[in-house]
Amino acid sequence: MTSPRRTFAIISHPDAGKTTLTEKLLYFGGAIHLAGEVKARGQNRRARSDWMKIEQQRGISVTSSVMTFERDGITFNLLDTPGHEDFSEDTYRTLTAVDSAVMVIDAAKGIEPQTRKLFEVCRLRSVPIITFVNKVDREGRPIFELLDEIADMLALDVAPMSWPVGMGGEFEGVLDLVTNTISRPEGDSRAFLGKTEADPKLSERWAEEIELAQAGYPEFDAEAYRNGDLTPVYFGSALKDFGVAELIGALAEHAPPPRAQPAEPAPVSPDNDEVTGFVFKVQANMDPNHRDRIAFMRLCSGTFKRGMKLTPTGHGKPIAVHSPILFFAQNRELADEAFPGDIIGIPNHGTLRVGDTLSERADVRFTGLPNFAPEILRRVQLKDPTKTKQLRKALDDMAEEGVTQVFYPEIGSNWIIGVVGQLQLEVLLSRLDAEYKVAAGLEPAPFETARWVSAENPSDLKDFMDLNRSAMAKDRDGNPVFLAKSAWEVNYIADRYSKVRFAATRER
Repeated sequence: MTSPRRTFAIISHPDAGKTTLTEKLLYFGGAIHLAGEVKARGQNRRARSDWMKIEQQRGISVTSSVMTFERDGITFNLLDTPGHEDFSEDTYRTLTAVDSAVMVIDAAKGIEPQTRKLFEVCRLRSVPIITFVNKVDREGRPIFELLDEIADMLALDVAPMSWPVGMGGEFEGVLDLVTNTISRPEGDSRAFLGKTEADPKLSERWAEEIELAQAGYPEFDAEAYRNGDLTPVYFGSALKDFGVAELIGALAEHAPPPRAQPAEPAPVSPDNDEVTGFVFKVQANMDPNHRDRIAFMRLCSGTFKRGMKLTPTGHGKPIAVHSPILFFAQNRELADEAFPGDIIGIPNHGTLRVGDTLSERADVRFTGLPNFAPEILRRVQLKDPTKTKQLRKALDDMAEEGVTQVFYPEIGSNWIIGVVGQLQLEVLLSRLDAEYKVAAGLEPAPFETARWVSAENPSDLKDFMDLNRSAMAKDRDGNPVFLAKSAWEVNYIADRYSKVRFAATRER
């Protein structure tokens, strides 16, 4: 029997309409009775899926949150990934916890750099993708051009499942190619209010275009989709409610239920009786009044029951999970039980870290949760020296969440933080101030990039570290890190020390 769980993420470039689509999926799934755009005033209009202060100020998703909704007997777990280009690392890790993804593309812009980057991560894990071309009620690029771009740039077969009849000023609705029914715009807002028409009469121009499309593109093939070789394409407008119900239907019908997860000594199948899961994200201070830390765990096998004891890899002491949480944006409910594919939040005081495997017996470890070498390094300057202890705690907390990485140099007292993108620095300062009451500044570091170093023979590594002490640091786990002034220097040093490995990613 296939599981009634669908765990998926939405990937897109900033401004392609991901937050609006997220809201509408929740709205159509009955999880919220008022989508952020509709009938709300002032402060209530803030998208409900974005809760951090900086997200509300800037209207972007910075942290990935989890939202669960049910429709027609199927439970959907939607992991909201940051679309902002600077939030790649957290996003990459979120994509390790899903079984499929929805790629949102703006009809006027096509595939943008961020979408492509996220797509590559999905490809690494063969995550199947459904494409949603958004904003077809506005002027956009020719449909054939968009479909060919997806096919060429992402090396995927495309199978259109619906087709916009006209765009922008000529928009007459969206035709479902499977059932041959059209959803029509109505009223002043030209939104979809439920009016559909079977076997519609279309003008010759549109009929011809649709005939060409049906002849020119492959038919949908479920196996090719699940292997990550083909993407079904739906057209719509999240803002005007076109295509949202069809998208939920496609996820229910075609998206894979929970899949086996890569692990050592062997992949873990969702049918295993033993409860296992991995932590793909840690979020501190979701509720500023309580200083809480929540580890987000993807359940991979077994039936989890509240109060169960699970052992995390790393320190081997079993922990009893008394108050596991199921999420909906700001609302949380206690979970009495959860099944493979579900995401549960485990409140803890820093015992659980990103990449930890939790299981009933401690003999399994999930693989494939990477740390990435930072692309920007900065020194942290404390404005009030008496707050050194608070600063260290804050930096360790945020390194644990994956907001930043922190490096403690062997020589010199200034700690160095590393991030993948500029916006993470703003988030860091804003959170230091708001959550930890620590005023700090950042100044340029004398380094530009970092590499984790290791060697077969411990004495080779020790010699290297002794000779390069001024450029050595430790990460928060105590692993040795070489800080380089430039990418050129990394290559030069790597050539000189052939027995030392320089890694740009590290398994957590």
